[in-house]
Amino acid sequence: MGLMSWKECVGPVIENPDPQNDYRVFIMIMKKKTAKVCAALSVLGLLASCAPMSPLEAKYADTRRAAENASTPADHDSLARQYENTAEKLLAKAKEKKQLLQHYEEKSYLYGRQSLDKQSHTWALLRKYEKVAEETIKHASFHQKMASRLPEGE
Repeated sequence: MGLMSWKECVGPVIENPDPQNDYRVFIMIMKKKTAKVCAALSVLGLLASCAPMSPLEAKYADTRRAAENASTPADHDSLARQYENTAEKLLAKAKEKKQLLQHYEEKSYLYGRQSLDKQSHTWALLRKYEKVAEETIKHASFHQKMASRLPEGE
């Protein structure tokens, strides 16, 4: 089915066969439809912005809040351990993705056209996990340094 002309879209709105008036009616209808679409998209955007955080975002928000309020060596040690544990988990996921990528490269004939998609997706996830793990390790080392620099009494 092809595209409809504007006359087919509007239909017989008026009986007067004046083409200029038909065009005005068409523009008026399209403005109303455009306004409805814009309103729907605005409402959708508002709902998406008010959506609650995912559990992962909430966990990171708690960690960020704890890092901002850390004032004692024990606080910084705790944060350093938490960042190290997170980094270990991320590196384990990166290792899994590396093995999966190797499998996709060796057995690409099993996946047909999807083989390259799977390889590139897995490679991107691998890089993402490695990058985030590296950043997390930096945060852990920062908090270890802070814990060693702060006196025990504070």
